[in-house]
Amino acid sequence: MTDKPAKPKRPHHVYTLLVQVGRSAGDGLPAGSTGAGLLCYASGTSEAEAVRETVAILKQADLAPLDVTGYGTREERLASGEEIDDVELDLMQRALDENAVIVAQMTPFDD
Repeated sequence: MTDKPAKPKRPHHVYTLLVQVGRSAGDGLPAGSTGAGLLCYASGTSEAEAVRETVAILKQADLAPLDVTGYGTREERLASGEEIDDVELDLMQRALDENAVIVAQMTPFDD
């Protein structure tokens, strides 16, 4: 039998995502809101993977993702001159360390 060579692991990055969600039963959003915007930090080998994982997690939480906007990796944001505070950097590091999706902020939308 031949041993297959191990595939090299692709490095994970943390992506900043803004997810717009609509209403669904049991979503936990405030009464009267029409949806919400969620600022998320998601670990993945690509932005597409980070988006897929984020949408899957939010659906498990009974949220209804409608749109996802990506703002790049931590490295890309820093390279473009964007300032990222220590709290945000800590949340990004946590997402990377735990290979997780971190919802950092939720802003409900009202009519």
